[in-house]
Amino acid sequence: MTGRTHAVVLGGSVAGLLAAAAVARHVDTVTVVERDVLPAGPEHRRGLPQAHHAHLLWSGGARVIDVLLPGTLAGLRAAGAHRIGVHQDMVSLTSHGWQHRFPTEHFLIACSRTLLDRTLRDRLGGSAAVTIQDGTAATGLLGDAGRVRGVRLRTAADGAVTEMEADLVVDAAGRGSATRRWLVGLGLPEAPEEVVDSGIAYATRVYRAVAETFPVVSHYADHRTGGPGHNAVLLPVEGGRWMVTVSGTRGGEPPAGEEGFAAFVRAARDPLIGELVAATEPLTEARGTRSTANRRIRYEKLNRWPDGLVVLGDALAAFNPVYGHGMSAAALCAAALGAEVGRSGTGDGAARRAQKAMAAVVDDPWSLAVSQDVFYPGCRVDVADARWIQTLRRQRAFADLVTETAVRDPLVGAAVAGVSTLSAPLNSLEHPDVIAALRRGAARPALARPQLTPAELAVRGTSAAR
Repeated sequence: MTGRTHAVVLGGSVAGLLAAAAVARHVDTVTVVERDVLPAGPEHRRGLPQAHHAHLLWSGGARVIDVLLPGTLAGLRAAGAHRIGVHQDMVSLTSHGWQHRFPTEHFLIACSRTLLDRTLRDRLGGSAAVTIQDGTAATGLLGDAGRVRGVRLRTAADGAVTEMEADLVVDAAGRGSATRRWLVGLGLPEAPEEVVDSGIAYATRVYRAVAETFPVVSHYADHRTGGPGHNAVLLPVEGGRWMVTVSGTRGGEPPAGEEGFAAFVRAARDPLIGELVAATEPLTEARGTRSTANRRIRYEKLNRWPDGLVVLGDALAAFNPVYGHGMSAAALCAAALGAEVGRSGTGDGAARRAQKAMAAVVDDPWSLAVSQDVFYPGCRVDVADARWIQTLRRQRAFADLVTETAVRDPLVGAAVAGVSTLSAPLNSLEHPDVIAALRRGAARPALARPQLTPAELAVRGTSAAR
């Protein structure tokens, strides 16, 4: 690249901040444009309503984030975030029973979304090349079908409309992205969209933690029952708090209100979470959301793609949040984008190559999400190839065998943990060692109850007695 180069990133959330960090290594200046006025501290904002719910930062994404913004994980831990070992620090009721707590190299970072966003902004703010311009909305693209040359902006405070030129525009504006429509306005065909919508709805309430340290507790639905999904997770977060998020698919959504929330928790497949929260103080009301469909726009399938434009994060592929893959997928996409800009700059087809690389990144989390959601009653599917569901049904038998064995076998359990945390590709489950373990059968007996340490049993006993 010659001369001064500038990138504009649309969206100041996780995907946008990580994209800015990735491309800032290869261009002279980066401007992050955010519609909301960003809070000074770890506070909620209007444009991120899902921040009230539990977010899982899996190790596959966490490690990438710490490369893009060094010191992030240490900063999160210093602020009270928990490092949760997978599976040793988790009490998980899966679709195939209780998970043995085998140690693996994988982990998740448990904290509030507001703390994560604030930490990322602080780390990115240390770069002299990056400017965050909040209170500003993008209203269109500059350029044509061959090259995007910037964005048109409107400032919320006074409604002023300006144009900002850029060598690279990165759309990380989330589910509300307008790029699909904007590209049609530039003369390109409409990008195909795929939607798998199980109708899942969420509700979350925060409680005072009964114990200073406690594992993540999760109760996930069994998709084989033919009934609506019913999930619950208790996530320890900073500040001595437990964040409890429940969810249900179409026909089994959590009811509104605090009494409905409590009843939904009690109706989970096991009473553990219900016992724990019944014995402690709620710190917030129950909050709900329904913007949860799996939605993917296949930009990589367009025959033409303009130089100077890429799309990532939820603007590219948005997942059912129950699997916790959105942030890690965004981190991996940001890394792929940074690698391509580092190799090729911002012209001569670099954007198209980056878009294809990011499409490959989201293939695995997309498959993991939709391969279960599609089997819940009332799931709405809109994909180009109707044979896709039959393919999923054929693959489901193998996936069920893997899951059933993983809860009771350390080798298969570790392989599934690698895939679930986006630390290993989905096809690693077909490794000869994994196939051999599947043929041998599970190494441990099935657990009839959650596997709790003596200290955890004491907490449960105290809670149940209250």
